[in-house]
Amino acid sequence: MARSLGEIVEALGGTLHGAPDTPIQRLAPLGTASAGELAFVAQLRYAHQIDTTSASALIVPESLKERALARGSCIVTGDPYLYFAKLTQWWRREHEPLPEAGIDPLASVHPSAQLDEGVSVGAFAVVARDVHVARGTHVGAHTVLGPGARVGADTWLHPRVTVGARCQVGARCVVHSGAVIGADGFGFAPHEGAWVKIEQLGAVRIGDDVEIGANTCIDRGALDDTVIEQGVKLDNLIQIGHNVRVGAHTAIAGCVGVAGSADIGAHCTVGGGAVVLGHLRLVDGVHVSAASVVTRSLLQPGHYTGMFPIDDNATWEKNAASLKQLNRLRERVKAAEHAIEQALQNNPKS
Repeated sequence: MARSLGEIVEALGGTLHGAPDTPIQRLAPLGTASAGELAFVAQLRYAHQIDTTSASALIVPESLKERALARGSCIVTGDPYLYFAKLTQWWRREHEPLPEAGIDPLASVHPSAQLDEGVSVGAFAVVARDVHVARGTHVGAHTVLGPGARVGADTWLHPRVTVGARCQVGARCVVHSGAVIGADGFGFAPHEGAWVKIEQLGAVRIGDDVEIGANTCIDRGALDDTVIEQGVKLDNLIQIGHNVRVGAHTAIAGCVGVAGSADIGAHCTVGGGAVVLGHLRLVDGVHVSAASVVTRSLLQPGHYTGMFPIDDNATWEKNAASLKQLNRLRERVKAAEHAIEQALQNNPKS
């Protein structure tokens, strides 16, 4: 269903230049947009595409207004990328209405569970005893809420999410399919060549406005809780170990592994495939490059990288072999330095 430029500006603000009744059928990338579509330009390096795009209208900053006007309608805003983000949310609400409140007849809801007004529960979902689901929350098909779990208002649990016993998910969260919140942490005591399980008695506490990607796992704590603070964004296939804390508004990309008891501060970023070892601390404002391995605490804000650069295999093998010799070379340099110091002491005039 089309929406007009006037409707968009009325809902989201910005300054419209052009016909308010211009119909918009969909949102599209700048490079491939065609008639009936709306695109955005956030950076000057893409400005040259303004002259070639077939979009019906553009979202642009003030600095690109004249260039955009030369080709047609535009919405001028201080931050086009942020405007576009809010536009995608508005567009989804307009075109994909929320499911009707109510419990699917194929769902299983324990009599002691408390479901507030406006909650919807999908087919084959299981809501266990003493669960509380706040107003406006959607529990997707095949989702399981364990005994005593708590889910905040207006949260969306996609199909096949598992929230373990006594775990808490805040308000306005999004948890994607396959995520497991509250599996046992990896705790075992060695004994006579075998492993004895340490029961994981804590839970997981997730703050408000958190998004958790598909098949991401957040383990419950051993004694205290694993904590994900408000505004955190976790991508797909992330492993968060037991008793980890992730600070507010930190973003972690896919396939990252965070080992137990690591403490990651607020407003951090961790690139895809990186690893943070256990019991380390990353202060607020730390940014870790993709594929890095964090082996020590990072106690100053900044951008950190720790990886072996990719190369053709033959060159990589030569470099790897050289790396294995670094300690021997280090000892030889230390010995040479010591010999020079001794010689200078024995013959100071030389």
